[in-house]
Amino acid sequence: MVNDLLDKGHDITIATRGRTPDSFGGRVERITFERTDPASVREALAGKHFDVIIDKIAYCSNDIRMLMDAADFDRYIYMSSTAVYDPKHADTKEDEFDGLNGELVWCDRQDFPYDVIKRHAEYALWQKYSDRNFTAVRYPFVIGRDDYTKRLLFYVEHTMKQIPMYIDNIDAQMGFIRSDEAGKFMSFLVDKDFTGAVNGSSKGTISMREVLDYVEEKTGCRAVLSDGGDKAPYNGESEYSINTDKAEALGFEFSDLKDWIYELIDYYIGLVRA
Repeated sequence: MVNDLLDKGHDITIATRGRTPDSFGGRVERITFERTDPASVREALAGKHFDVIIDKIAYCSNDIRMLMDAADFDRYIYMSSTAVYDPKHADTKEDEFDGLNGELVWCDRQDFPYDVIKRHAEYALWQKYSDRNFTAVRYPFVIGRDDYTKRLLFYVEHTMKQIPMYIDNIDAQMGFIRSDEAGKFMSFLVDKDFTGAVNGSSKGTISMREVLDYVEEKTGCRAVLSDGGDKAPYNGESEYSINTDKAEALGFEFSDLKDWIYELIDYYIGLVRA
């Protein structure tokens, strides 16, 4: 996202805790704060104005309030999640979660499960900050070589090492988005006059059975499925796909999932072999 914005000529400031190095050198300004500490956020942002703030780490309603009350900006782009939909299903559209209807609870990250805190984050936007110019970008699982969660790698590694795993939705078709494409879509939205909610997702779906079949075919290893095995990361997910008509109407074309996911699986196979 940052690289794409820099390529377009934007002046970029990144805000982190300052613990992780970045590759941007002198091309960006930097702010250091602790995102969960209201005083730290207020002090770091005092006296600064931003045309656009892109917030990738607001998980809960208190995170939203903390930034909204401290920052001076013209536009706010929030990285939300398709976890707000209850439930997700085939062709899930933006209007299936209504941020104006639902009881807002001011909560911290540890107060509720992930899907619940993300809904309250959006409730805060829609119900308390509706006068601010905001966009809520809803992504399914973001995967790529840089995926620190290693959720897809779990399935590859367990198959190749024949570690028993418990999968409760092996045939469920699910949607994903590639990490670099997720970043480019956020960058794309900076130059668009759009407010409200918008989905982002690669086209098409895949099941974990298809993933395991591919790994087995490529490696000769057999997946070991067991009720007593390690619980798989995508357990509990319903079968779903994410509608992206709204994003595509703005001019963004998402890739086809099956044009790149097998290459990613090949990369993970190489990691396990190494």
